[in-house]
Amino acid sequence: MKRDIGFADVINLMLAVWLFLSPWLAGFTGVTVAAATAWLTAIAIAIVAIAALARLAEWEEWINLVLGIWLLVSPWVIGVASIQGAMMSLLLTGIALAALAALEIWMLHRPPRLTESRR
Repeated sequence: MKRDIGFADVINLMLAVWLFLSPWLAGFTGVTVAAATAWLTAIAIAIVAIAALARLAEWEEWINLVLGIWLLVSPWVIGVASIQGAMMSLLLTGIALAALAALEIWMLHRPPRLTESRR
């Protein structure tokens, strides 16, 4: 699996930075469980993004998909669905991360396109 530096991996790194800063930016540092979820998940996303930038491996995309799904369900699992800042930060980051991971997985498995010269 060879490819250039992935645009999605750079976006994932930016999502990790956003998620790490979101407790301060969205005002939920006082909600320890939500802030800890954001910080720990952001660190995991950053580690996976850096690994993916260093070398492509499909497992990285699957981990991002799982982390994205975790962020999507975490407001209800950790009991912060009623806290708007935490809910929106976790939910929107989860949607972006999961969608990007699903797109990357699809792109890894789709058949190559026929070009005009190959017809």
